[in-house]
Amino acid sequence: MAVKARRRYDSPRRAEQARQARAAVTEAARRLFLRDGFAATTVAAVAAEARVSVETIYKAFGGKPGLVRAICDAELAGGERRTRLPLTEPDPRTVIRGWGNLSADNAPRVAPFLLLAREAAATDPAMAALRAELDAGRLERMTRNAAHLADAGHLRPGITVAHAAEVMWVYTSPELYEMLVLGRGWPPSRYGAFIADAVIAALLPPQPPSHPARQHP
Repeated sequence: MAVKARRRYDSPRRAEQARQARAAVTEAARRLFLRDGFAATTVAAVAAEARVSVETIYKAFGGKPGLVRAICDAELAGGERRTRLPLTEPDPRTVIRGWGNLSADNAPRVAPFLLLAREAAATDPAMAALRAELDAGRLERMTRNAAHLADAGHLRPGITVAHAAEVMWVYTSPELYEMLVLGRGWPPSRYGAFIADAVIAALLPPQPPSHPARQHP
């Protein structure tokens, strides 16, 4: 008796369905966290908003801290796609201004969730651990940026990669965004330019003054 061949497992289709479901959950969580806050947003509410089961969210994200992590990861990846970084540019000031533009693009999308993690960390150990993880991840990214400047010979003499990374880590903190954009009403473009100017002043050698061309009689 002939045995029917099993239908081939459609892995690309299932992978795309899983990607779409994950994106829907992440977007639903983003909306609810911004509207209702971390404490008031439940996994059940996110599941209902995204039209998936609660079990699906726990399985894919592990709960609310995992949702916050996924939102931050998605926004950071989107910022890198939107902002073309001039890493091959020989002028370090142009490179750093590109980083400032990236901060201006990313911060309005990411900083609210980093601040949300900070507030929730006071009473939620899992969120405290997530906050530490996100801070460490940002320092790691800044270390890569600092190493890029060091490898190209751009850092001021005496400035180490570790010191440069910490300077950039401070200037890209959500607390600075909170003070200047949320507190003082700066537009993101001004905030990004401020970061670039501050990092340039802190890490690069001073530029020699430019002299106007001499006038001949």
